[in-house]
Amino acid sequence: MVATTLVIYLVVLLGIGIWAQRRIGNTEDFHLAGRRMGPIVAALSASASSSSAWTLLGMSGAAYAWGLQAVWLIPAVVSGFFINWVLIAPRLQPASHSNQALTLVEFLASDSPQPAERRLRMLGALIILFCFTFYVASQFQAAGSAISTALPVTSSLAMVVGAAIVIVYVFLGGFWAASVTDALQGLMMLVVALVLPIVALLAVGGPVALWEGMLALGDPSLVRLVDQPGLLLAMVFVAGLFGIGLGYPGQPHVVNRFMALKSADQIPFARNVALSWAVLMYIGMVILGWSGRVLMPELADAESVLLRLAVDLLPAVLGGLITGGVLAAIMSTSDSQLLVAGSAVSHDLRRGRLSLAVDRLVIVVLGIAAVLLALFFPATIFDRVLFAWQALGNAFGPLLIVMLFWGRVPATYRLATMATGFLLTVVISFFPQAPGNAIERLVPFVLGLGLAWFGWYRGRLGSGGQ
Repeated sequence: MVATTLVIYLVVLLGIGIWAQRRIGNTEDFHLAGRRMGPIVAALSASASSSSAWTLLGMSGAAYAWGLQAVWLIPAVVSGFFINWVLIAPRLQPASHSNQALTLVEFLASDSPQPAERRLRMLGALIILFCFTFYVASQFQAAGSAISTALPVTSSLAMVVGAAIVIVYVFLGGFWAASVTDALQGLMMLVVALVLPIVALLAVGGPVALWEGMLALGDPSLVRLVDQPGLLLAMVFVAGLFGIGLGYPGQPHVVNRFMALKSADQIPFARNVALSWAVLMYIGMVILGWSGRVLMPELADAESVLLRLAVDLLPAVLGGLITGGVLAAIMSTSDSQLLVAGSAVSHDLRRGRLSLAVDRLVIVVLGIAAVLLALFFPATIFDRVLFAWQALGNAFGPLLIVMLFWGRVPATYRLATMATGFLLTVVISFFPQAPGNAIERLVPFVLGLGLAWFGWYRGRLGSGGQ
């Protein structure tokens, strides 16, 4: 029954891809749904595409491993939704419609002299291709785990099958397919976040029994609000987690939903949908991880807690839906990222010489590269996703914020901001990390923000060069 439910779900996704193909008349349709997306689809697709396998598997796994201090992940991540929908969306939607930018990189490079614009487009596209190869690989790795749990196949074969399905429906339907499937997948993820944590909490015996069960495990670190030696390191840990939220404005596969919205008047309703979705989702995953730690204290892989609980606690049909929800999280992110990668090459690298054939070729090539990376160089979903997330956020987020809130930044400072945020994040990732990865998440962002603002300030005084 689990297998049947899962197969039906995968067939539906392919059907959406075929349906969406009929709505693709030009590259604007392929990349931004013709700029006529409605608020519900925009809210759910943006939420789902920003909440990958990291949310269902990685975050529940972190709660399983960390214990009580994982509670800080909830406001840290929800703050990113707040920043995007309250601060970024109301400004980016009209601004991108005004200059007709199809991609985030094009928006950031707009109004620059031609040589500088070319360099900005090239740098932005290369950053996207680098980060998304790692990001998509983590999604395909999680797909292998989810499918192999439900079907009698190896995780490697399952990974290839899941990746092939994503590549095919994005190849066919572009942004329309990615957005409609993401909206469906966002609803499925919400079902997972509502059903499975409640069932797991009831299996534990309720909130009081959950707390007593955590205490009974005999590990003091699991019941500390922050498991750090001293107030200063505790503050650094919490600040580092909130750095995850600061990465949201720099995610091209998320903010392009704001660019695709038909009207700025739709943003308040979409914002309410997205924020409600986020609160329910992340609270559910943390409760699930805690409950799993009490019910299954000896799991070798913390990130398998959701799938294991689904199999042990739910009937076969619901278990299939939960597995489908995990695949939803995976596909809703990987499809959007493949699409953005296609636009990075076809539109940004090629300076607007649009080609659906090139878009689709890049989607296939990047998908294959991500599969190979996941097969031969596996890593934890939590760490790989956050590395790629932070590199993107620090490269693009500070510059986008300054351009939307203050105004035009000279091209040399735009290049410096993007390069500093990205390269510094990569370099810091090779060194031992502070609690909460605070240095990797905050230092490049703050430096990039300061650099972009200084560029705006000098440009306003008339002393900034191009």
